[in-house]
Amino acid sequence: MTDVSYETTLLVRDTCLCLATQRAARALARRFDDAFRPLDLTNGQFSLMMALNRSKPPSIAPLAEFLAMDRTTLTAALKPLERRGLITVSIDPDDRRGRLLRLTAKGRSLLAKALPIWKAHHAALDEQVGPADRLRRDLTRLVRRDADAEPKAARSRVPACAG
Repeated sequence: MTDVSYETTLLVRDTCLCLATQRAARALARRFDDAFRPLDLTNGQFSLMMALNRSKPPSIAPLAEFLAMDRTTLTAALKPLERRGLITVSIDPDDRRGRLLRLTAKGRSLLAKALPIWKAHHAALDEQVGPADRLRRDLTRLVRRDADAEPKAARSRVPACAG
């Protein structure tokens, strides 16, 4: 067995895009979780509700794909929102096996209260790190490339730090 040198560990620490992205995502998640706490909302719930804010209700599969989540994780994330009366899950009349997801009036109201908080924190982030338009575009390209390049079964086998 060959040991991995500490220098290699430092190289991975300093160059791994996956690790850097995970750390940044956790820091941003904590920041927005703190901001949304007075509304009893997490950043993930805000993002999920925002993804449901559309004229035609989505079904689970396309929403999971958009959010880069597996369907089981998405279903679990929907449960607390449904229990609070913020969303409804109904049978798709065109495909009785499918479910359609809708924000309720209560959910739209909460989203409207959360939006100014989101805007203020994004403005503060832009002041702190500068406009993040390029980063957003690059991250979106990575998500699209990942979705186009790999079948779903292969995606689940990607190691935790692959970049």
